[in-house]
Amino acid sequence: MNDLIAKATIDQRMAEVITPVIEDLGFELVRVRLMAGSQSKTLQIMAEKPEGGIEVDDCAAISTAVSATLDVEDPLEDAYTLEVSSPGIDRPLTRLKDFETWTGYEAKLETSDLIDGRKRFKGLLQGIEGDEVLIEIEEGTIGLKFDWLAEAKLILTDELIRDVLRARKDAGDVDEAQFDEVQTIMDGDEET
Repeated sequence: MNDLIAKATIDQRMAEVITPVIEDLGFELVRVRLMAGSQSKTLQIMAEKPEGGIEVDDCAAISTAVSATLDVEDPLEDAYTLEVSSPGIDRPLTRLKDFETWTGYEAKLETSDLIDGRKRFKGLLQGIEGDEVLIEIEEGTIGLKFDWLAEAKLILTDELIRDVLRARKDAGDVDEAQFDEVQTIMDGDEET
């Protein structure tokens, strides 16, 4: 399992337990993190349909199924809160296929080790080539081995918001009035 989906050992263990449950429901695991707060722990699960997207009812179904499995498997000793959500618009990129899907959009990538004197790269995703993620930065297009990445996520831009909203409208998840309202707001932002 790639460490962008599940970084820490406990996250990897959780991914092993919950991935079959999520896949049986027809979804894919995007990321799992056990986050410790000052007073409690939260198990955060991000999932989506294979073609992208997820609805609130889907999150509820995943939460119910995962809760039942975790009650039986009991991988966590302490109390925790389960949080199931979509990856969001400015989503983490955790699988090699994500870099292909989001080609042409801005992203921030961070490597585990220094690559030519730097760890952080910001630019336009240019897809993948074998096991390398291609990103266009100021110096030109470079390839970073997927295994080198420690973090990766899309940057929230007007273009990304507009395209995601348009895709949701085309899929019937957003009605015409909602789309027009957001489009009007975004067009107003561009004028100011």
